[in-house]
Amino acid sequence: PKGRCDVSQRGALKIWTAHEKPNAPPVLLHEGFSFGALIFGPLWLAVQRAWVPAGATLLLTLLIPLLTRPPASLVLILGLALMLGVSGRDLVRWSIARRGYLESNVVTGRNEEEAHGRLLEARPDLVKRSMVAETAP
Repeated sequence: PKGRCDVSQRGALKIWTAHEKPNAPPVLLHEGFSFGALIFGPLWLAVQRAWVPAGATLLLTLLIPLLTRPPASLVLILGLALMLGVSGRDLVRWSIARRGYLESNVVTGRNEEEAHGRLLEARPDLVKRSMVAETAP
């Protein structure tokens, strides 16, 4: 029927937060659980350029087995991994805020490109900054 939305064909919408600072292209961050942070922990944070949280979690990952015995150390390591899965994106958000970015918008999209397009549609003033980032070497 006309007007019916078939979710299986369209895909699920995801939520993205847009962060900006003067003279820089906007940065989009996906909201929600991160399996990358759960599995790769400090390495995932480092790839996201969240240096302080990456260093802190690496230090914790190394100290836990040194300071605790096997049953407790396993529980603590698994707890740390779960905590990173749940809050990894928040740690990245905190890190980019330290670099001067402010949260400016919330957009939805099936992927980052669609969310970026919706952001630029809602905020035409960001188009020029986004184009500079795409043409940079």
